[in-house]
Amino acid sequence: MRKINLIVIHCSATRCNQRYSIDSLRDDHNARFHNKGIGYHYYIERDGQLHKPRDESEVGMHALHYNAHSIGICYEGGLDEKGRSCDTRTPAQRATMLALLRSLKSAYPDADIKGHCELEGVHKDCPCFSCQEYRDYFANIKP
Repeated sequence: MRKINLIVIHCSATRCNQRYSIDSLRDDHNARFHNKGIGYHYYIERDGQLHKPRDESEVGMHALHYNAHSIGICYEGGLDEKGRSCDTRTPAQRATMLALLRSLKSAYPDADIKGHCELEGVHKDCPCFSCQEYRDYFANIKP
């Protein structure tokens, strides 16, 4: 069993007015990763629908140098209508994300939650919001 000490949150880097379905993500990742499937463990669509394209027991393909010990979550969006970085999470995505993080923190209580942009060597805005809100939330929960 893998030792998970990190949960990495990503955005799909797609405009808030453009659909990016799980099928589109699968096609893009298969092209990018030579038909090895979606690199994230979880994908949250705008309507809050949660997909689990990769089992947690499998090493992901979402954060170079961090995949072996992390779980990758991606939400649909991250760019405004003009293609600029923006927190585009819908209320449904926020609710699904929090429920998923509760479950993951229960399974992996020592795992830190970070945005992709917070990892050393990453030079992008992904996930286009501060994950501090989740670290604060879980810091205030008594075991």
